[in-house]
Amino acid sequence: MSIPFPVNTAPRPAAVPLERGRRGADDGPIIRLAALRAPLVVKLFGANLLVVALLVVALIRWTVVPVGPLLGVAAAVVALHLVLVLVALRPIRDLENAASRVWRGDFGARVARSAFADRDVVRVGAMFNTLLDGLVSDRAKMRALATEVIAVGDRERAALARELHDSTAQRMAALLMQLSAAARDARDPALAARLEAARDAAAELTEEVRLLSHTLHPRVLDDLGLVPALEKLARDTAAGSGIRIDVNAPRGVSLPHGAASVLYRVAQEAVRNAVRHAGPRRITLVVSVDESTARLQVRDDGAGFDLAAADRRRGGMGLLSMRERVALVDGQLHIATAPGSGTTLVATVPMATDDVDFRRVE
Repeated sequence: MSIPFPVNTAPRPAAVPLERGRRGADDGPIIRLAALRAPLVVKLFGANLLVVALLVVALIRWTVVPVGPLLGVAAAVVALHLVLVLVALRPIRDLENAASRVWRGDFGARVARSAFADRDVVRVGAMFNTLLDGLVSDRAKMRALATEVIAVGDRERAALARELHDSTAQRMAALLMQLSAAARDARDPALAARLEAARDAAAELTEEVRLLSHTLHPRVLDDLGLVPALEKLARDTAAGSGIRIDVNAPRGVSLPHGAASVLYRVAQEAVRNAVRHAGPRRITLVVSVDESTARLQVRDDGAGFDLAAADRRRGGMGLLSMRERVALVDGQLHIATAPGSGTTLVATVPMATDDVDFRRVE
């Protein structure tokens, strides 16, 4: 026999917004503690000013000292107090400035020794510098590991691309020739038709293998450089998608292999993302080079996207991979996009990029 549990049918109280409830409960303490949240220099100076004001009032009330000179002395004392407070708090401002520089990405910032700092502030600054040294060391190790991971991946892709091009594609070409000869010599029309269909399928498969080989590692990048590799990327992508892709670059430009490899991979990923997700009618690749840097701009007129949302998703590994590649050579990557307004990507890398030989196969 089941016993029914009582059901509470009383109306539920209306929900009170959490922020409003907290604010209403804390109005008093917030107002009372507002002065305590003022900057330290304001609190110290205010305390000194209050003491001096009380002293001046007491002297005026209980002595016969003239008011004018007394106020002048009080003003001088207040000014001296202000100078001393600012000098005493300078080491704390140095700590704040160092922390701000680190927050902006300057990991070489350190807290300098100050003649005005007491023992506790000196200890805090030394600990801050120790933490920064450890952070820089860990970043260097992570960077070396990421560099090696990317280099190993590129070498493996190069080896696989070479195997596809030199072995698999050649065997497919031989099979294609045999099928063509068999179809030509066949006497049975039905058999000849089937051989011709097999020959066409082998031809398509051979072209796919060659395209896959180029996608894994473009030989033209090693042989002719960045600009011809980008032009071939534009031709192959346009032929398969119907999108107009233009390459604007100076002729005869020569880039170190490390810089050329990074810019090509960025262009490849950017074009692939645009074709897959943005639906553009036109993509433009612009290469410019000066004495110290090489710059690649990839611009499309597609749908655009929410950059912040893409960064939060795990699916945005393409953006992460482009940023990581550019950062590993001390370059910069800027992306400007918004839903409905297309995307512009700019990668800038130094010409003095270390030449990591991605072509070497271990």
